[in-house]
This record gives sequence, C-alpha cells and structure tokens, in this order.
Amino acid sequence: MDQRPQEHWESGLCDCFENASTCCYGFWCCPCLACTVSGKFGENRCLPLCDICSPAVTAAFGVPLCAPPAVLAMRAAMRNRYNIKGSLCKDIAVSCFCGWCSWCQMHRELKHRKKSPTIINVHNQTVYSTQPPPVIVSPHGVATHHGFVQQQGYGNRGFVPEHGVFVASC
Repeated sequence: MDQRPQEHWESGLCDCFENASTCCYGFWCCPCLACTVSGKFGENRCLPLCDICSPAVTAAFGVPLCAPPAVLAMRAAMRNRYNIKGSLCKDIAVSCFCGWCSWCQMHRELKHRKKSPTIINVHNQTVYSTQPPPVIVSPHGVATHHGFVQQQGYGNRGFVPEHGVFVASC
C-alpha cells in the first residue's frame, strides 16, 4: 500500500481564473479540452467522447445514465496516480454536476505536474586522448597498423602480410 501522505488538488474546482487560458479553452470547447487532458494523462484521446455518446445510446435502450463515465474515470485515475485526497462519492458528484469544471481542474493539475522539477543524474565520463600508433620502418617496407607490409620498389606489388609487424604506407 502507498504510504505517501495524500495531497490536495493543486487548484480548486472553481479556480478557473487561476489559469485563464484553461478556463477559456474549457468554456468555448470543453470536448477539445477533455480530449487534450485525456491524451496528456496517457489515455486514448477519444475517451471523453464516451461522455457525449453514451447518454444517448443508453437512453435509447431505456437505461438512464447519470454519471458521465469518462470524466469520472479520469478524475478517479488522476486522484489515484497523484495520491490526491478525495473519494469516489465526491468524484461522482463533481462529474455529474460540474463536468466542465472538473476537466478544467484536471488540466490545471496536469500543467502543474508537468512543471515539477526533473532530476537528471549526469555521470562524469573520462576522456582518453588517443594518439596514432608508432610507425616502424623495416628494410622490406614501411610498417602499418593493419599487419601488412607495403613492398618498396619492384613495381609495388601491393601489401604483403607480415605477422608481428604493424605497417603504415608512406
């Protein structure tokens, strides 16, 4: 079980004016805000469309739907992930009566969580300076680091392997 102390929501349900852009986004295009919140939380961006479609579908079959499923599920999941105080009963009430405000509050919470500092550990790396291998001149040719000797004179017959000698061409 998680032993961290429970936190409060970063902003209240009706604190829309703490972040005017979120407030306007939620007021003028709440379904778009809901899809954005769902995507940023790591869920399918189309999940909030259940809140729009499911009441009509369930009502067609004679089953009334009071609580919008997506906002309720997202709110409960967010409280669980970030260890925020609350209860499922409160989540249901907020989802039923203040769905838009709930999406705005969750958007503000995600913005706040994104601003949290990220700790990056940087390990020191030792850099070694490498120098080219030494060149050894032999009477048969010039040594290279490939293990071959380039023959000098006599029409340059190419590279000839010579074990134990590292040769470089001139």
